[in-house]
Amino acid sequence: MRIESFDLLDSKDKFHQKALHWSGQFDEISFFNSNGMSDQWGKFERILAVKALYSFRAEENVFDQLDAFLKLHQFPFIPGFLSYDLKNEIEELQTTGKDQLGFPEAYFFVPAIILRWTDDQVHIEAEDPVKIYQAILNTEIPATAPISVQVQSRWTKSEYVKAFENVQAHIQRGDIYEVNLCQEFFAEGADITPVEVYHRLNTISPTPFSSFFKIGHHFIISASPERFLAKRQGKLISQPIKGTAKRGANSVEDQQIIAEMLKSKKEIAENVMIVDLVRNDLTRSALPGTVEATHLFEIQSFEQVHQMISTVTCMQDPKISNVDIFRNTFPAGSMTGAPKIAAMQICDQLEGRKRGIYAGSIGYFDSVHDEFDFNVVIRSLLYNKEKQYLSFHTGGAVTNQAAADQEYQECLLKASAILEALDASLGS
Repeated sequence: MRIESFDLLDSKDKFHQKALHWSGQFDEISFFNSNGMSDQWGKFERILAVKALYSFRAEENVFDQLDAFLKLHQFPFIPGFLSYDLKNEIEELQTTGKDQLGFPEAYFFVPAIILRWTDDQVHIEAEDPVKIYQAILNTEIPATAPISVQVQSRWTKSEYVKAFENVQAHIQRGDIYEVNLCQEFFAEGADITPVEVYHRLNTISPTPFSSFFKIGHHFIISASPERFLAKRQGKLISQPIKGTAKRGANSVEDQQIIAEMLKSKKEIAENVMIVDLVRNDLTRSALPGTVEATHLFEIQSFEQVHQMISTVTCMQDPKISNVDIFRNTFPAGSMTGAPKIAAMQICDQLEGRKRGIYAGSIGYFDSVHDEFDFNVVIRSLLYNKEKQYLSFHTGGAVTNQAAADQEYQECLLKASAILEALDASLGS
């Protein structure tokens, strides 16, 4: 494998669009895009990896097998995903909901070709970088085709309210403090061009953990704003999001909304509960005394929403392996509730659908430098091209201070960017 650097003759955006269309010939595609929002822990502005030299797919005993795969393949970029339902392997839980997408529980691959963008250059690692560069330059971006998708909600509003009230009854009994209740939106007979939908979604809703992932006829189209867990030089970093508000019509309204979020007892309480949960999860992998919330209640503004984000860090106990860190922390507490196990049990009982990749995680391992970085799969579209089945979930935190109508409207707000990318209306 050789690495060569090339000047971008097209604009950076146009070249990456061409690269994504060029990549469609391969069964395995992983594209991560920070949209210029990378922070001190992000390593890539944009990175595209295609064509598996070696791959890992598992449905059971996933973590032990993944550990063996990573030890066998010492490579600086091994992208992949973990399904939310790996909770069943970590705890004594089960998933009873129906699954119409058919994604594996986990998938990773060692890529044959990697493209990495920096400033006005692209760096290509492959057997013949020049050939790949020329092939991408010669790729035509197809004309945008109209999309015709009728998206339906799995629940009516009254069904959502019933589930919401059930959660609050658990809270009143003291079973849990908070639950992230989610609902599915779906379309059958959906014939879409995944790369084009990704481009539309990323234009409408650019986020720091945006990704496009393909294995065979399965696609993940993600506009995630949330980091689940990263590791940098032995430090573990988690950045849970809990607290959402709609963008204002102008900057003055935005500042008013942000000020209200920072004064909201409900938003602060939700965030504190999840920060405490994350601190507890990280303690199991940390050197004693190193777990700390380094930033609390920061507001980050995206195209559709303001989000309240906190940062929790620790130093890894060297006796704990990277895969065991995931055993100790997965899935993201922001997508479960607290206490975590009870919240996951309640979600499974009420939601009726398998979350699958939603609320799981996409990212990569660097087994050469002993690092990793993973997002939380939210604001994401899942698509089985063979079945022409399309699905996405949205959810929000239910506490004893929450109101059903407000939480339902938050779910619709979080769905809005995907619906716009699909040019879709929402049926009953």
